[in-house]
Amino acid sequence: MNDHIPAGSKRAATAAIRMALTESREQEYEIRDSLANEGIRAAAVDFGGEFISSVSRMIERAVVAAKREGLISSTHAEEGAVAGAAREALSQIMNKAIGLNVGGKIGIARYDDHVGVCIYFGIGLLHLNEIAIGLGHRVF
Repeated sequence: MNDHIPAGSKRAATAAIRMALTESREQEYEIRDSLANEGIRAAAVDFGGEFISSVSRMIERAVVAAKREGLISSTHAEEGAVAGAAREALSQIMNKAIGLNVGGKIGIARYDDHVGVCIYFGIGLLHLNEIAIGLGHRVF
């Protein structure tokens, strides 16, 4: 019998990925409630637009969603952790997205002092999309 409990970083990251991959608000709420039973707080927010001009808005939306859903308070450390994790996630897919339109979802999750941010989106023009996922993690 394996009594191993995953590290907080893995739990937060996995939860953020699950939230980013939801296909509807109803599914978001179901997963968020399921994660709450495990002691994980989570949120998700949609976004879209031209990548370069949208980077700061995506980071802001992640912070606002985390605050709105009670994942973080209004301290510099907690807001900075979410912003830093979102920035890290964006940097992982930046080369694919520069100069193109993006659209998708940001998943945010917190477990204890760990926060994970997952950015999942389609990149491209018209129906010729590339799919990308970026993941960032911070501890505060």
